[in-house]
Amino acid sequence: MQFDRVKRREFITLLGGAAAVWPLAARAQQRALPVIGFLNSQSPDGLADRLRGFRQGLKEAGYVEGESVSIEYRWAQNELDRLPGLATDLVRRQVAVIVAGGGSSPAVAAKAATATIPIVFAAPEDPVRLGLVASLGRPGGNATGVNFFVGELVAKQFGLLRELLPSAIRIAVLINPANAARASATVAEVEAAAPALGLRIQIFNASTIREIYAAFAAIVRERPDGLFVGPDPYFVVRRVQLANLAARHGLPASYFARDLAEAGGLMSYGTDISDAYRQVGIYTGRILKGAKPADLPVVQSTKFELVINSGTAMMLGLEVPATLLARADEVIE
Repeated sequence: MQFDRVKRREFITLLGGAAAVWPLAARAQQRALPVIGFLNSQSPDGLADRLRGFRQGLKEAGYVEGESVSIEYRWAQNELDRLPGLATDLVRRQVAVIVAGGGSSPAVAAKAATATIPIVFAAPEDPVRLGLVASLGRPGGNATGVNFFVGELVAKQFGLLRELLPSAIRIAVLINPANAARASATVAEVEAAAPALGLRIQIFNASTIREIYAAFAAIVRERPDGLFVGPDPYFVVRRVQLANLAARHGLPASYFARDLAEAGGLMSYGTDISDAYRQVGIYTGRILKGAKPADLPVVQSTKFELVINSGTAMMLGLEVPATLLARADEVIE
């Protein structure tokens, strides 16, 4: 009897010890997962396609969030001055790699915060000019990623707008002055593209919700034939407001990303951003496996998409040319 009690006590002690060790082992395994720092200038709302693309790329490279890799998200909520602090926080946490998206500003902030932690960017502007890499083929530092075209597409976007509105003469252009570099580049690009198409342009500025309302009030007073919304991450965030205002005022508008056409915008032409983020995920996985950013050439996007919202066209009383519909990658009914 005494022997049984001793054995029972030993067994209970063994179970207690195991119970104490197992959570520690689980926590140790969790800590052992590599950590990705995900730095973005926007908010997670409405970025499901980009996140889905990124996770798909990670999966293709052999990593699944929560199973084989952990992700620390840092969202600037469209306040660009928060990016340096958020980047510094990720560096302090010693993440294995920083993924920077939502325009070029996050990549620039990450590059300023560390010269050693690998950075994988999704940048809409020339990464060489931004100082992120030495060259596209040989990045040469701690950063590489995907360069998806934005400014380079303005001439194409204006050509499509001319095809959609063959009798148009005056086009309003909306830019975000808070993103000074992108705004300046957009103005230069539309000024270069418009004359060859017989279009005159007028620039309007907006960088807040209230300023968007004010800009539309001014645009409506000027009575242009159409609106071109310049490429900017903030306009993706405000896509519903932009689409609703354009519809309310009967203004045919062209955009730079499918997010805005899906929100009710008339037409968009731009890079397949979801695929660009998939490429970012693939590169992130390769770096986690030991590849060096300096040896990974910058990927330049090759997938572009024309999206037409036929429901919005019908509401505006606008007949979309059959030739344009035939070339669309997607027609939203």
